[in-house]
Amino acid sequence: MQITGNTILITGGNSGIGRAMAEALHKAGNQVIIAGRNQKSLDETVAANPGMNAVKFDVSAGEGIRAFAQQVISDYPAVNVLINNAGIMKAENLLAQPEDLADMEATISTNLLAPIRLIAAFLPHLQSKEAATIINVTSGLASVPLAATATYNATKAAMHSYSQSLRFQLKDTTVQVIEWAPPAVATELMPGHSANPQSMPLDEFIAESMDLLKNTPDAEEILVERVKFLRFAERSGQFDKVFNILNTTHP
Repeated sequence: MQITGNTILITGGNSGIGRAMAEALHKAGNQVIIAGRNQKSLDETVAANPGMNAVKFDVSAGEGIRAFAQQVISDYPAVNVLINNAGIMKAENLLAQPEDLADMEATISTNLLAPIRLIAAFLPHLQSKEAATIINVTSGLASVPLAATATYNATKAAMHSYSQSLRFQLKDTTVQVIEWAPPAVATELMPGHSANPQSMPLDEFIAESMDLLKNTPDAEEILVERVKFLRFAERSGQFDKVFNILNTTHP
């Protein structure tokens, strides 16, 4: 992916790493459209970044995704980058399963079904472009799970696998598939993360990610140094050790 001159749609671009990356890509010379379900934070983000655009949409609303995609394509026909960033992360006690599994189902809808649906809706358009990119935001927890967030981990592991299959199927097209796997970053994805000293500072995470995008335009994965101990734990034979450290530190 070339880091400038694109028209980019980023879901969840009104908060957390989504907003920070949207702002960085905007400053790098891209037309950026952010999508989210909170109108106030969308307006605040656009007001802080003149020239950025916003669309209110809840990606977990599966029945409306194709109509949403067609509207975005109609309003921004140059769109050639889709960043599936919107996500939720909730702690779960699997020993005390409630009758209502709404949190788990919402996590699956937002983190897994939504990006798959968005890709399906945008793919014909993206394939028509001379150069296009799909970036799926996964997590270091796709490789080594944090036991307290079981469904979140599972959705990110599924998106890791899905991205690999998608990349292979698109290998003879103009569409590049990149997996962007963050470590714990200082945002409010979960309460307390932004103040946790073990979380990577957001500005450092975005700066390193942007450097990787710029310097390795053909990369299949964007992995900052702090996520590699998770991403490569099994490959290095350290899975059990890393799993125990992770789950002892974050009970």
